[in-house]
This record gives sequence, C-alpha cells and structure tokens, in this order.
Amino acid sequence: MAEDGAKSRAIWGVPEKVQLHVAMLALQFGYAGFHVVSRMALNMGISKVVFPVYRNIIALILLVPFAYFLEKKDRPAMTRSFLIQFFLLALCGITANQGFYLLGLDNTSPTFASAIQNSVPAITFAMAAAIRIEKVRFSRRDGMAKIAGTLACVGGAMIITLYKGPSIFSPSSTGTLNEAAPAVLRLDDAKGKDWTLGCIYLIGHCLSWSGWLVLQAPVLKKYPARLSVTSYTCFFGVIQFLIIAAFIERDADAWIFHSGGELFSILYAGFVASGIAFAVQIWCIDRGGPVFVAVYQPVQTLVVAIVASVALGEQFYLGGIIGAIFIIIGLYLVLWGKSEERAFAAKEAAAIVSSTCEHDGRPTSSLKASNLTHPLLSSSTSENA
Repeated sequence: MAEDGAKSRAIWGVPEKVQLHVAMLALQFGYAGFHVVSRMALNMGISKVVFPVYRNIIALILLVPFAYFLEKKDRPAMTRSFLIQFFLLALCGITANQGFYLLGLDNTSPTFASAIQNSVPAITFAMAAAIRIEKVRFSRRDGMAKIAGTLACVGGAMIITLYKGPSIFSPSSTGTLNEAAPAVLRLDDAKGKDWTLGCIYLIGHCLSWSGWLVLQAPVLKKYPARLSVTSYTCFFGVIQFLIIAAFIERDADAWIFHSGGELFSILYAGFVASGIAFAVQIWCIDRGGPVFVAVYQPVQTLVVAIVASVALGEQFYLGGIIGAIFIIIGLYLVLWGKSEERAFAAKEAAAIVSSTCEHDGRPTSSLKASNLTHPLLSSSTSENA
C-alpha cells in the first residue's frame, strides 16, 4: 500500500523526494532574484509599507482560486482556533518577516541580507528540536551529521560573503551591461545607512522566518489544505500591513506606481516571491518538514554570488568556490543524517513488529513499509502521507 501511495504522488514517473529537491532549488533561485528586485524597488523610493501590501494582495489573488477549487474536500470546518492560528502565522511569517527584511535590506545590501538569512537553518533546527518536531540524538551519527551539516551550510555561505581571496574568474565583456544597468549597480550602496541597525532588523527577520517554518508544521497536521493555509496567511498579512499603513503611510502618492520598474518589482514579489514561493514552500514543509526546507537556504547566497558575477560583471573569488564546497558538503551531511535517522527508525519498527508477531503467531508480512518509502524525509512526512 505504501508503494502505491508513493507512485500516486509521482509526477511523470518522478519520485516525490526528487520533486522536493528540485522544488527547493527552484525556490532558492526565485528568492535570489527577489533580493535584487527588492533593493531596486527601495532605490526607486517605493514605500516599505506599500510594497508588502501590494505584494501580498497579488499573492492572494493568485492563490485563492486554486485553494478554493482544488481543496474543497481537504478543508476542515473553520473554527475560532484556526482563525487565531492563521492570524499568528501571518503576524510571524508575513508582517514581521517581510517588515524586518525590508528595514534590514534598506540599511545593508542584498548580498549581506542573503548571507545572514543562512542562520535560518540553525535557528529552525533549534526551534524544531525544542518543540520536538525534529529529533536530535547527539549520541548517534545521524544527529551529529545533521548538526555538522547545518553548521557547514551556514559557514559556507558566510565564507562566500566575508572572504574574497584571489580572483578566480573575471568576466571580459561587461562594459555595456554595466552602463545599461546603473540602478542595479547601486544595490550595494548603503552609505548613510545604519549598518548595525540593519543587522538587528535582519536578525529579527530570520527569527520570524524560522518561527513561521516551525509553526506551520503542527497547523498543517490539523488543517491539511496547504494552499488554503497560505491564502488565509496572506489575507491576514494584508490586513495587518494595512493597519500599520494607516498609522505610518499618510501620503496618498505613495500608493501610485511611478515607473515600470516599480510595477515589475511588485509583480515579481507578488507572483514569484509570495504566491508561487509560498505554495511551493508550504508543500515542501508538509512533505519534508521544516528543517528540510530551511537547510536549502544557503544555496540562495551561492545563486546571488553567481548571478552577480555573470549578470553584473563582478569577479568570482576563491571564497565563493570554498563556500560552495562547504554548502554542498553541509547539504549532503544533513540529508544523509535524515536518511540514517529514517533507516534506524524503520529497523526499530521492524524489530518491534517482528517480536509482536512471534508472540501473537501472526505473519510478519503485515509490517507496513511506509517508513522505507522516503528515507530522506522527516518523520512528519510519513505521518501526513
């Protein structure tokens, strides 16, 4: 039966665990572009309150039709408890998360914002372990591998940002591109900004993001309609930002688009970084667990470094190569640790069932194989399958 379930979740013959890895890689590419687009919007003078309002309205318009028609049978009855949980998810994952990010980005740079976000796996891991969503056994090699892998991912991303080293690659023909994109070239200009305050804002952003990742897991167990959860979260996020805007943004001109660049940045943020990204991320959280999603975060910094080198003509330094190696090793260690954890749990379950069957005289063929279906996923995956 478990094998039949696994096949039913395959798309064009692609196993679900492969879909998860591909989805998370695509998600990081989308978020990497969002760093650049967001800073461009701030450079053009768009309001830090108006920007997230429009972003989440677009995401809501994109998600609601799919949530309504595709999840009619999956949505439980709405209760006051669910409304409170959705409101808190929005407060943590939309309002605090996006608000702190824009404030921090405005005072630092896209590269630094991307780098400091790599603390999200470590924070998420600690939060998930604290509320026992993620089990950590320090005496076993799988527990040590997950800890070492998370630290390696964070360390690799920080190396990319903080250590340049000698130049390894220098683009040859970048003059035309650089002259054609002056707005992009000013992305790292944070003169006159409070760098320390920006770092504090970004730390608050990472704490909010990690809390959002962890809090979604128990909500999805009670309310398994993923797109509906995302839609309700975006709805309450819009309401919360509108309330904030009523006190902070009194200029009516701030709500008007003044250029195609502002419109593009809002559309990209709404469709890619919110609508599509939220749907993909919440599906990955449901199937792979919060730590599985968070551990891919350092890949984003690597993508930003590559895009800056190819598109903006920046040199590629030795630090980028070393950091990329650390990230790959870290991802392997975490995924290997989760695989070992699942295999160990499957062996324990098999031993218990075998012992029970021997005492009761029942055949051991009744042992369920669900734990062996997705060895790279967390325990919440098989529970939700």
